[in-house]
Amino acid sequence: MIRKIYAVENNIIIIAITGASGAQYGLRLLECLIQAQHNVNLIISPAGRVVLRTELNLILPPRVKEMECMLSERVGASTGQLRVFGYRQWSAPIASGSNPPQAMVVCPCTVGTVGAIANGLSANLIERTATVTLKEHRQLILVIRETPLTALHLENMLRLAQLGVTILPACPGFYFKPQRIEELIDFIVARVLDHLHVTHSLSSRYLSC
Repeated sequence: MIRKIYAVENNIIIIAITGASGAQYGLRLLECLIQAQHNVNLIISPAGRVVLRTELNLILPPRVKEMECMLSERVGASTGQLRVFGYRQWSAPIASGSNPPQAMVVCPCTVGTVGAIANGLSANLIERTATVTLKEHRQLILVIRETPLTALHLENMLRLAQLGVTILPACPGFYFKPQRIEELIDFIVARVLDHLHVTHSLSSRYLSC
């Protein structure tokens, strides 16, 4: 039985945006956590930057500090509330087990990232921080955005689920009769916030007849 230990204080929550389609999920999650007064550390993979540009026409500056300023303004973060780290910034405090995050969410998460985490790889800061989160028994949520899934993908997800990782596929519900794409995005982000124990009012709860 894997023992989960979740911090109760308002500590750092990490968001990692990888190259899966659905960059909107990651940005909306960032916005909601900032609005909820959480401190957020953000890592964006090179492929994630491409997806942000392709899906949202969002062109990020090349320098980390410039990106931090741009995104802080976009989501209304206060000074120091949002920190952005480079994809291979090994000096980042979150790369060390002595400074583990409260929780980490990879949103959206490629199946390649799933495989790397499941096999203990640390080729970049996203993988390394996920490893730290696991070994320190902190909360790790992976918002998978891929279909169909092979047996290998499923085996990797099962291995992580057995370690206590929350596998949260980006599969929105339709029982609330959404009229806009933003409502489908909020549905998934709401589920992530639920698992982070962050209060929100993004979507309606399912009520049986």
